[in-house]
Amino acid sequence: MMASCLDRKMAYRKVSAEQRAQGPSPFLDGDELQGAALELEWDMEKELEEPGLDQFRLDSAAQRRPGSSRSPELDLEPIQPSSSPRGRFQRLQEDPDYISHYTRQAPKSGRCGFLRVLKAFCTALILFIFGVVIGYYTHKKCPSPPASQEPNNPHIYHEILKEIKAENIQRIYRDLLEFPRDDDADIAVKILARWRSQGLEDVQLVNYSVLLDLPGPSSNTVTLQNSGECFYPSGQQCSRDPKTLHSRDLLYSYAAYSAKGTLEAELVDVQYGTMEDLIRVQAITNVTKKIALLKLGQSPLLYKLSLLEDAGFGGVLLYTDPCDLPKTADLADKAFMVSLNSGGDPSTPGYASIDGSYRQNRLNLTTLLVQPISAVLARKLISLPEDTAQKDKCTPLQLPAAGRKMISLNIQSVTTYKTISNVIGYLKGAVFPDRYVIIGSHHSSLKGYGGQGWASSTAVITALLQALMAKVQRGWRPDRTLLFCSWGGTALGNVGSYEWAEDLRSVLQRNAVAYVSLHNPVTGNSTLHPVASPSLQQLAAESQSFNCVEKARCPGSNVSSVQMQGDSDYFINHLGVPAMQFSYEDIKASENSSFLSEALFPAHSTKTEELDPSFSLHETIAKLTGQVTLQIATDPVLPFSALDIALEVQNSLKGDEAGVPQLLAVASGLRDAAELLQSDEMRPANDPRERAPLRVRMLNDVLQGLEKSFLVHQAPPGLYRNILYRLDDRTSQFSVLLEALEHCKLHQSNETLQAALSKVLNSINSAQVYFKAGLDVFETTLAGKK
Repeated sequence: MMASCLDRKMAYRKVSAEQRAQGPSPFLDGDELQGAALELEWDMEKELEEPGLDQFRLDSAAQRRPGSSRSPELDLEPIQPSSSPRGRFQRLQEDPDYISHYTRQAPKSGRCGFLRVLKAFCTALILFIFGVVIGYYTHKKCPSPPASQEPNNPHIYHEILKEIKAENIQRIYRDLLEFPRDDDADIAVKILARWRSQGLEDVQLVNYSVLLDLPGPSSNTVTLQNSGECFYPSGQQCSRDPKTLHSRDLLYSYAAYSAKGTLEAELVDVQYGTMEDLIRVQAITNVTKKIALLKLGQSPLLYKLSLLEDAGFGGVLLYTDPCDLPKTADLADKAFMVSLNSGGDPSTPGYASIDGSYRQNRLNLTTLLVQPISAVLARKLISLPEDTAQKDKCTPLQLPAAGRKMISLNIQSVTTYKTISNVIGYLKGAVFPDRYVIIGSHHSSLKGYGGQGWASSTAVITALLQALMAKVQRGWRPDRTLLFCSWGGTALGNVGSYEWAEDLRSVLQRNAVAYVSLHNPVTGNSTLHPVASPSLQQLAAESQSFNCVEKARCPGSNVSSVQMQGDSDYFINHLGVPAMQFSYEDIKASENSSFLSEALFPAHSTKTEELDPSFSLHETIAKLTGQVTLQIATDPVLPFSALDIALEVQNSLKGDEAGVPQLLAVASGLRDAAELLQSDEMRPANDPRERAPLRVRMLNDVLQGLEKSFLVHQAPPGLYRNILYRLDDRTSQFSVLLEALEHCKLHQSNETLQAALSKVLNSINSAQVYFKAGLDVFETTLAGKK
């Protein structure tokens, strides 16, 4: 009893220091006594933890003389209450020394602790039951989440795409053409304002100062030395009339980045400039410093010019043969513009034209003086009567073998730095905001040159954006981020897209998922022409069955992987990003009609509203583009096919050339790996019952990089570095192999062929290793989980 009283007094003095300052209290009730005892226990632990008190034991109190209220060995006054008493008390109870050395009865504390636990348990139980009841009735009365939140839901695609209407595209198109434009930045600012007005908040104007090659103060000329007649590129005779001298059509009939100056030389007809043509010409004449008469088409212009430059030619007159043009095209008397720029700002090759960048002195990109001319002028140069092309059967133009034609070619263009503008809009993804699906159009057409394709392109992307934003404002968002891009400087070599992509290269290498092109949606009205990288061919084919406004004009058109014009170039050839494009074209007039789109004719020569008066074709392109964009942006598993890549590789290895059997063996291994990836990983991932988020993310990372293995380090000028793309629909082999075979004919050496075979072999092997590595990652992850 005496010990108990002593304990109470000690606890009282310890815990109630403030009360002691006012004088001792005559009594403590039960609860206060218990709290004081607990506080003493907590503070004793603090003292036990202090150095020098390790041997302290509470049982020493039992050795004190009864009746002693204070001990000089244990001064309780400076001890402060613990900052975390509950935690310390629990640790003390877990200490066996504490239990053995300090035990006492606390029946009331046990009852209070039990009552507190019981009260907390009952409260939690009541709240849980109440929450379940509320949740049940809320779920029952409130509508279920909108279908738009469900990935890969055809219903949401239909809701968005039905908002795309032909009359709206036409209205946007006419509004763009009515806007007065003095330079590239004016229309870019208008597009930016329009996109913001539709609700797209994150829209930026990105400017770059780049080196452009623009027309000089007067038109280039071609003079016949035999007769002294002087002609403009269109075929008009030279005039001193100021209106004629400063005609926009004449000024812009030029080859951007051509060499400048005057060349007087003999005219040599090289037809399409193929290896066979060069072998034939070089067998009968010395071509050094002479002027080639070259037809556009059949193969890329830059490739043909490189062959002519290597052969020693000094200049080139470039024209389109009327027999290669669609019958509906009336372009015989029209000169045109071409660019000799393979891509981007020539003064900063391989890096962005940002402030402080080193500028290289590259005023000309070729030693050739290149001048585009009309078919009418070509006919005059070869002394062919005007009515030859009026016959039912078209006769290809050809310079007669007899007689020499001496020509004087005068080219003057101006190279200067100017600012080009890109409009970039971001619609952030809800699930994977770090994965970008890029939709690209262009607004650059060089003072009306290049037709009205820029307005057509911009109208379609704006209508698609408008339909998407209407759904976004009702709460929907795509899983992946959508980037809407309107590029500047396209006509001069895709300058805007190159500079932006070079600026963001490290980000795009990691984040870019796909590029959907709207370069020139309607250049004809005969047939739908879908182009897609092999991994997207299946998606492009399936989308046609959903969205054809005029079924007769898109009856399941064949999807091909061929080189295409426009700003997709950098994404395909430098980033290895899968790409896709839908467009309407005219039926090709001949097998030589490929690459005629490299020529940019005056705006009045290609009236978009004459090709598509109702704008139904534009509506079809917008809906097809929207369909594939939505699927890529919202499908949990990217709709890419690894197996289609392997099949495309096998189909491209045809021929009995040395080295092909070895390539086929490696391609067979690639197909086996692709089949395993498709069956073991993609099929389960597409089943919601088996889908695991981590494995889906891993799978998408593998699918995103499928085509990067097929980028060769260097390709001939004009040919794609991505070898999965063929030259045109007529060819089935890898373009680098075809070019090497042609090179062997001219140089009688197989070194180029062996180098090309090695490039293809390493690309296929790299892809096989990549596919297998992806499978190994999944196996390792699965084994780790087990």
